[in-house]
Amino acid sequence: MQLKRVVVTGLGAITPLGNTVADYWENLVKGVSGAAPITQFDASKFRTQFACEVKGFDPVQFMDRKEARKIDRFTQFALVASDQAMADAGLNKENINPDRVGVVFASGIGGLITFQQEVMEFAKGDGTPRFNPFFIPKMILDIAAGQISMRHNLRGPNFAVVSACASSTNAMIEAYNLLRLGKADIIVSGGSEAVISEAGVGGFNAMKAMSERNDDPTTASRPYDKDRDGFVMGEASGVVILETLEHALARGAKIYCEIAGGGATADAYHITAPHPDGLGAQNVMRVALEDAGMQPKDIDYINTHGTSTPLGDIAEVKAIVNVFGQHAYDLNISATKSMTGHCLGAAGVIEAIACIKSVVHDIVPPTINHFTDDPDLDSKLNFTFNKAQTRTIHAALSNTFGFGGHNACVIVKKYVA
Repeated sequence: MQLKRVVVTGLGAITPLGNTVADYWENLVKGVSGAAPITQFDASKFRTQFACEVKGFDPVQFMDRKEARKIDRFTQFALVASDQAMADAGLNKENINPDRVGVVFASGIGGLITFQQEVMEFAKGDGTPRFNPFFIPKMILDIAAGQISMRHNLRGPNFAVVSACASSTNAMIEAYNLLRLGKADIIVSGGSEAVISEAGVGGFNAMKAMSERNDDPTTASRPYDKDRDGFVMGEASGVVILETLEHALARGAKIYCEIAGGGATADAYHITAPHPDGLGAQNVMRVALEDAGMQPKDIDYINTHGTSTPLGDIAEVKAIVNVFGQHAYDLNISATKSMTGHCLGAAGVIEAIACIKSVVHDIVPPTINHFTDDPDLDSKLNFTFNKAQTRTIHAALSNTFGFGGHNACVIVKKYVA
């Protein structure tokens, strides 16, 4: 069968760099760090005391107080970002066929804050089971997809995707596949995460995965720097409106770019560590290129997973050089996690939005916080250190990798009629 072309017609974002896509993009290009001391709980006894929190977010500005109490922070983010994306795409309940509009959404962990609060309250009591009746529906990570569908009356395919930090990239790929197979006309896709809590920070601290640079949080996320010491936790939600090209053209929609292809693979190696040669990362980039019908030379920019961990950064760079060969030295590479922190299940979509904006504006956002070259990394590669660069970007690739060895990659390109 003839597969349909799929385009992006709407964007929404709640991030540590701003609570709109415009603010997020502006601060990415400026090279602003979203890291600061944690405000959501007293982190003074934790090894890591800072994070990339969403700032100035008040859910009652977007929903009534009663509704806000019934949903976890990650779902609040998801609903507001979906509102933004639907409005940006010019979509509402009156101008869509609800049976042909779906939601494929993601979270890596879901309602961890709710889970922690409920269990702590129970532990403080006398053993009598007193739990909030909304405990389970607030916590489960698929609830964001369900809540988005109810908010906008979307009755098409609806489900959640989870693959740790690759989750929202996998969600976009699933949405893309449904659309090009003709199973829907429009799909609201993306992901949301909000786990900056005692359990979230404590759990990652126990794994020794996070930076402990408490004296200087804004420079703590430093991908590809010799002195990187782990990732910085972030929280965010990003939403993309994906639509078949024919449907977008028929309604006169604004088109940001085209989804060219996507891929998913597994390392089959270790629960948390990447394959040392980036084998799964190599495979996923090759799969995505094949799916897009593209050659390595067709890619101009790679937004890397680039978490600022000692092993992960090296493995991904090895994979890029292996896949792209000599063309790797003509690419721009950047790790926007240096600014947003690692937003876990939402990382893929907010980084895809960065790629989409890069394709639209021909600007590569930087990898900030580079101070010292790492001798284990090829210094001839263009990591876009510390300052955004302008270049024509015909196509951009976004990598995301998750605990469990999950790898996902999506490619976006300029829309050509």
